[in-house]
Amino acid sequence: MKRRDALKIGAVGLGSYALASSGAHGASHRKPSFVLVHGAWHGAWAWSEMTVRLAKAGHAAFAVDLPGAGTRARFPASFLKRPLDKKAFATEVSPTRSLTQDERNAYVADVVKSAATIGNGKVVLVGHSWGGNTISHVTEAVPELVYAVVYLVAFMLPPGISPSGMLQDKSYASGQVNPLLMADPGKVGALRLDPRSLDPAYVTATKRAFYADLSDAQFVAVANLLHCDEPAQTAGVKSPITAARFGKVSRHFIRCEDDRAMPAAAQDRMVELVDGAGVGGKTVVHKMSGSHSPFFAQPDALLEVFRKIAT
Repeated sequence: MKRRDALKIGAVGLGSYALASSGAHGASHRKPSFVLVHGAWHGAWAWSEMTVRLAKAGHAAFAVDLPGAGTRARFPASFLKRPLDKKAFATEVSPTRSLTQDERNAYVADVVKSAATIGNGKVVLVGHSWGGNTISHVTEAVPELVYAVVYLVAFMLPPGISPSGMLQDKSYASGQVNPLLMADPGKVGALRLDPRSLDPAYVTATKRAFYADLSDAQFVAVANLLHCDEPAQTAGVKSPITAARFGKVSRHFIRCEDDRAMPAAAQDRMVELVDGAGVGGKTVVHKMSGSHSPFFAQPDALLEVFRKIAT
């Protein structure tokens, strides 16, 4: 494939795309491409430090905006009015309420198919946090295109378990995300935060949950990019993984010891559940220090883990 064709594919429908520079472009054809799937309330922007680093390492790297996220997010009118009317914000139905997990799966599967044509025919598929739900579905759908599936402190769930089911597990008892929700998901159709809150206590709690190891100034910049509504329908969709398809792919879990959004106990519990579910293989666990978002807090260290997995 010619470089201009690769760039054309990379530019269509993706939030972010990076390709190795012309001097390393030949090397990128011998290495798997990366497809990077963000977590809840985030977008492709979350991978900005990683796409550049991966490109310099010779990997084509795609970061996507999932339907309903990033530049494709939609906001309730009450969110845009300040000071915030908390009652209105807690009751207004979300404009993303009809978005489904199937839509997200189909979108990422299409990106994986394009990415595979640019690298060596295989893709390292990475999901952060809530993005783990999507990468399980996609790996099950197109295992022949996935070199490795990587859960970066992400929902890696055994067959028949949904994200909402996992959140009820006792290993999640110390998780610090649920207290941030500002509406009943069943009534508004979304998992709703206020990332632009002016309440100092709420801002501190949000930073502690997601970005504990960033400076306050760094967090302000990040929070300004978060969207408020994550479609609630996705929480009830059960993991579809099977030994015949998902089980044929090398799987990896990147564990962050100090994570407060997904406690270490919950991370360990998901590895235990999947490895004991009869889906084949064994999860390779890579341990890192730090909190929930190493793509900003420790991008160089995270790159080394990614490179090890892609070798």
